[in-house]
Order: sequence, then structure tokens, then C-alpha cells
Amino acid sequence: MVIKSDRRTAEAAPVLYRIPQATRALGLSRTVVYDLIRTGRLRAVKEGRTRLVPVTAVAEYVELLEREAGARR
Repeated sequence: MVIKSDRRTAEAAPVLYRIPQATRALGLSRTVVYDLIRTGRLRAVKEGRTRLVPVTAVAEYVELLEREAGARR
């Protein structure tokens, strides 16, 4: 019996997003993402000239938004 492996499952999930990936993941514009980074609401790291957003930072930002929405009720 031969089991075909799906190439997508063989690849590791990303740990860091480039800005375009982060904008798609969050559904926000590039400008808004950079503003969030600048104001400290979204964590990012720099490798050389590349700004990278940890996947965990995206999840933390979403949790922050949920907490803020819950506090307003």
C-alpha cells in the first residue's frame, strides 16, 4: 500500500509572517499593521532590513482586541 503525502502537510507552519502575510492574516491594511507595530500593539522583530511579525503576536493582538471588546460591554 502506497500512501501519498500531501506536500502542504510536510511543510512546517510559519513561525514568522512578513508584513504582507500579517496583513492578510489580520485582514488589515499595510498602513494599519505598521501603525500597530509603531504603537506597540503588535509585536514585530527585525532581521536585517526585514520586519517580521511572530505568529504568536498575531494571536496575542486578537486576544487583546477580544479583551477590549469585552471590557466595553
